[in-house]
Amino acid sequence: MQKVRKAIIPAAGYGTRFLPETKAIAKEMLPIVDKPTIQFIVEEAHKAGIEEICVVTGRGKRSIEDHFDSAPELEADLANKGKDAMLEAVQSSNDSNLYFIRQNHMRGLGDAVLTAKDFIGDEPFVVLLGDDLMEDQVPLTKQLIDRYNETGESTLAVMRVPHEETNKYGVINPAQEVSDGLFEVKNFVEKPKPEDAPSNLAIIGRYLLTPQIFDALEQTPYGKGNELQLTDAIDLLNKTQHVYAHEFKGDRFDVGYKFGLIRTNIEFGLRHPDVKDELRDYVLQLAEDIKANKR
Repeated sequence: MQKVRKAIIPAAGYGTRFLPETKAIAKEMLPIVDKPTIQFIVEEAHKAGIEEICVVTGRGKRSIEDHFDSAPELEADLANKGKDAMLEAVQSSNDSNLYFIRQNHMRGLGDAVLTAKDFIGDEPFVVLLGDDLMEDQVPLTKQLIDRYNETGESTLAVMRVPHEETNKYGVINPAQEVSDGLFEVKNFVEKPKPEDAPSNLAIIGRYLLTPQIFDALEQTPYGKGNELQLTDAIDLLNKTQHVYAHEFKGDRFDVGYKFGLIRTNIEFGLRHPDVKDELRDYVLQLAEDIKANKR
């Protein structure tokens, strides 16, 4: 069985939910306290043992490449001033074995993955979406790799959501639970009405895929908005080989919309050594003001 050592991070989207901020700044560079969201994704991949990462970018995403590049002048200045902690933080983003490929037209997640076909070759790989930050004792990407090492098959990450929210997600129709938290999948249903949802196990932003997904992508027609849907290709792949779903039971932070990004900044800020005390005091005072109808 081939080792899983490569990953794709799609990062070509316009980020329209965060306009006007994302007119000139890549959505993936929006910070969680003092670190861009995409750096959390890259760090998760590294902690899982991923060796090479392909970031699929587009127009206006140069800031991502610059962030992961070295900055000799800045590093020298920090070293000369004895700002070792800052220097370490800056250098930690330089040691990533990253490659960048452009998706010339925004034609869906499936098209973004297909753009990286030559980078992946005939190896299994992981897709990590930047809208979801995942926290657990074992990184979610590593959990998927462990499942792949058990089955040798493609495995998606799923998480239980309130049944009334299934219309926001792709949802699996599970065939059976083959072991604790691992499901064989009959098919996938995209954003079903709650009354039609076959389960409340929603697909979240991590996929471990075998290279046969590229054949499925090439056979899948472009749909609404001339977009190629990865879920449609996975459904097609499931007709010729098993696709499993792994239930994630850790913490998920959705930074793909405004409130989710604000909430995540508060949660992470309450842990950050530089701001946690002041932020906690502010939040407590804010809660008192709200109760007193001062806000």
